[in-house]
Amino acid sequence: MTPRDASDANDNRWSDLDRPPLNGTALRRALVREGGLWGDVRVTPRTGSTNSDLVALATDEKADEGVVLVAEEQNAGRGRLDREWTAPARSGLFFSVLLRPTGVPVERWGWLPLLTGVAVATALSKVAGVDTALKWPNDLLVTVGGEERKTGGILAERAGNDAVVVGIGINVTLREDELPVPGAGSLALAGATTTDRDTVLRAVLRSLEQWYEKWRAAGGDPAASGLQETYAAGCATLGRVVRAELPGGTSITGEAVAVDGDGRLVLATEEGVQQPVGAGDIVHLRPA
Repeated sequence: MTPRDASDANDNRWSDLDRPPLNGTALRRALVREGGLWGDVRVTPRTGSTNSDLVALATDEKADEGVVLVAEEQNAGRGRLDREWTAPARSGLFFSVLLRPTGVPVERWGWLPLLTGVAVATALSKVAGVDTALKWPNDLLVTVGGEERKTGGILAERAGNDAVVVGIGINVTLREDELPVPGAGSLALAGATTTDRDTVLRAVLRSLEQWYEKWRAAGGDPAASGLQETYAAGCATLGRVVRAELPGGTSITGEAVAVDGDGRLVLATEEGVQQPVGAGDIVHLRPA
């Protein structure tokens, strides 16, 4: 066991022995390497939002690409449309990464949350044995008792003119009586072979590095990098009848038939029109 120090008494990191704290030193030793993407891994006991903190670091202090900020607990975590994301301390992975995708046209940066989804799903399948599906554009789905549930989400935000902060939240050991909403899930509830957060975080960051470097080497081209095909293969939204609730209060209903080269979801409406959707909440109305 890692020796306790003076800060343990204050942040109560060992209050739940089933949820041990992350080891920042070990994470840095495993992930930070010369020539690699990750330049620093910082673990903080608690914060409001890792995305907000890292956006400020990117814009105010001009931090280099590759900073990873992990919080053991967030009290003002945000999802899409500024929805609140909260969970018990150390019950999940709540972290953000700073990327500066030089050489990639800005119009292709919209692929970053989809790329992150592919990287996370790939890692969870390999390291935890959990079949993770992607709900367009940024939800991570697992199966619990035959029911599809959301176990994580992704939020990408611009930070100045040349940077993007991507936030990732994954419910790891959340118990049934701790679920914030009926449709939520966790890796533990999905029967994960491991819920060791150090192990899962390392796998996710290594997968993200691999996909990001492949995508950037292709100039952000989703087809040439294999990203578009891989995302479509793992997207649970495709093939379903869905309702897209759009900004401004309107909605479109149709079958999700493709994810186009711009990362938009293409719906085939009853009128025979193919309508691309670039932003909105997607409601699955019928199983694939």
